[in-house]
Amino acid sequence: MERVPNLTRADALAAVRNPLAFIAGRWTPHPRTVQRAAFAALAMGVIIVVTGGAVRLTGSGLGCPTWPTCTDTSLTTTRAMGFHGVIEFGNRMLTYVLCAAVGWAIVAARAQKPWRRSLTRLGWAQFWIVMGNAVLGGIVVLVGLNPYTVAAHFLLSSGLIAVATVMWQRTREGDTAPRPLVGKAVQQLVWFLVVASGLLIVVGTVVTGAGPHAGDSKEVERIPVDWETVAKMHAVLAWIVVTLTFALWFVLKAVDAPPGPLHRTRELFLILLGQGVIGYVQYFTHLPEALVALHMLGSCVMWVGVLRVLLSLRERPVSVTGLPGPSTEASLTTA
Repeated sequence: MERVPNLTRADALAAVRNPLAFIAGRWTPHPRTVQRAAFAALAMGVIIVVTGGAVRLTGSGLGCPTWPTCTDTSLTTTRAMGFHGVIEFGNRMLTYVLCAAVGWAIVAARAQKPWRRSLTRLGWAQFWIVMGNAVLGGIVVLVGLNPYTVAAHFLLSSGLIAVATVMWQRTREGDTAPRPLVGKAVQQLVWFLVVASGLLIVVGTVVTGAGPHAGDSKEVERIPVDWETVAKMHAVLAWIVVTLTFALWFVLKAVDAPPGPLHRTRELFLILLGQGVIGYVQYFTHLPEALVALHMLGSCVMWVGVLRVLLSLRERPVSVTGLPGPSTEASLTTA
């Protein structure tokens, strides 16, 4: 291990002016460290969606009735606010953990040698999405859990997961121009799959906004549609996504595609089957909270899986410098 030089006054001034450049000048992370940092940001993006769902499912959406403080007189939850206050305030605190994970990804990407500007930009994109979603989360509280703002809050979280997935993938690739591994027809089929999956998530937010889990024990506005009808539409879209995934796997086998797209498509198909089972069971058992939370986790994992299929259709060979490091398939088995 190299000896870290003493910190001088000039160093301190440089650190204040440009802390990222200062750290990059003193630290070169291993490529695997950058990969892990990007994965940590992705994992926290998924976790905060699930904990946000826990806030809704426990009826704690207004556990802290105002924002950015918890009450008009207290920054944090108080004993009088009970269980719901703890749940809501705890979810707010997890935002700082998410910020730390994204910050680590930004620092690691900036310190990597050679500096890959595209990775840093993806990290900063996550940061600004987190900041925007934090403000939107405050608006959700201030407007009394208006279902449209709640839906937008979830969709912006899905956008965060998408950017984090791209960054995690890019840490395991080079910076050369992407080379397609399949033909145009297969690429178009995958884009249909991506669009259908996006619509599935959007309709899922409408089901939630019209369904019985309003997010608080008080009277909360709901989306004025029959939630069972929308749930059936959601199920139809889910079957479309499953059918497109199966068709994609069949086409990839027919054209003798490389193993990468085939493996990602097979993983997505298994994820969709599990998600479908959870969806039907929760529907026929009248939406028990535990299954709804599991379904939300499945939605995030499905979205990651769809994006991994899309990203597997091309490759960016690693340069001879060895940066970034080689892909480790075992590093993410749950997404």
